[in-house]
Formats: sequence, C-alpha cells, structure tokens
Amino acid sequence: MTGTGSYHHGDLRRTLITAAAEVIEESGPAALSLRDLARRAGVSHAAPAHHFGDKAGLLTALAVEGFDLLAEALHAADGGLVEAGVAYVDFAVRHRAHFEVMFRPDLYRADAPELAAARERSGAALHAGVAELPPGHGTAGDAAGDALAAWSIVHGFATLWNAGALPPDTGDDPRAAARAVIRRLFGPR
Repeated sequence: MTGTGSYHHGDLRRTLITAAAEVIEESGPAALSLRDLARRAGVSHAAPAHHFGDKAGLLTALAVEGFDLLAEALHAADGGLVEAGVAYVDFAVRHRAHFEVMFRPDLYRADAPELAAARERSGAALHAGVAELPPGHGTAGDAAGDALAAWSIVHGFATLWNAGALPPDTGDDPRAAARAVIRRLFGPR
C-alpha cells in the first residue's frame, strides 16, 4: 500500500498468522477470510495472498507452527509419558487455534512437505515418551499401538476440555486434571 493509509509491517507473514489465530479463537476456522485478515492488519486485500496463496496456505502455515510448538512442548516435558501428556493438554489449551486447525486436514494442504516434517517432529516427541513407559504398562512390543493409545487419551481429554464438556468437578486447572486422568492409565502402578 502507498499513500497516507499505508502501513509497513516488519513481518507481515507473522502478523497474518497471529491475526488468523485470533480469529479462529474468537469464531472458529470457518470465519477466517484473507480479506478480513488484510483489514485487521491494515494492508491491501492482496497482501495475504502474496504470502500464503489462499486460505488453505495460511492454515497450512498455522498448522506447521502448531506442530512445531507441540514438538517443543513435548520435548520440554520432564517426567516421562505422564508429563508429556500434560504438556500436550497444556499446549491444546494455550494454543487453541493451532490445535483446532492441526487435526483438520480438510482445512490445509495436508501434503505440504513442511507440514509433514513438523508433524513428524511432534509425533517423534510423543513416541519418545511412550518408549519410556515402565514395565507393565502398554502392550509389549507394540510401540505404535501404545503411542496411538496415549495420543488418543490426551487428545480426547484436550478436546473435551476445550469444548467445556468435562464434568464440573474436573476442576479449573487443565494440567492438574489431565495429570490425574493420565496417571490412571500410564502412571505408577
């Protein structure tokens, strides 16, 4: 843009991804439009398309960022699979927009190489937690099945938490509530 209404962004790509996350947290991914993001960022309506091509491109970038953030959270978790699960739930609560998009391949370019790499990094971090299961937990020799079970448990819990669908006596601390649930299945026996 030029003229009196111009606005210069040092990192328009970052600004648009942040604005997209805000819109998704407010109204869900269906409400996202590149034209609205351009208006929010104070740039021409063509600027988002220049960076992402289309809405699917923007949501691909958001999903990539989400998988990378999730991988970081899982790697930073200290305490084996239980704490990795707590970190997963914490990520889902703190990064709701990313979480809402990451597991909806109908919204983005699921075959994008950068997405596959980011998804692999987060999957490897979850598998590392499963590998640390103490004897007597999981199914001997079925690491893939154990990883799917662990992921299903924490993903389901996070989804229910974000939807407000858990019983009121679950409490108001998602980390503590998740820890209690995860320990029932994967904690010390």
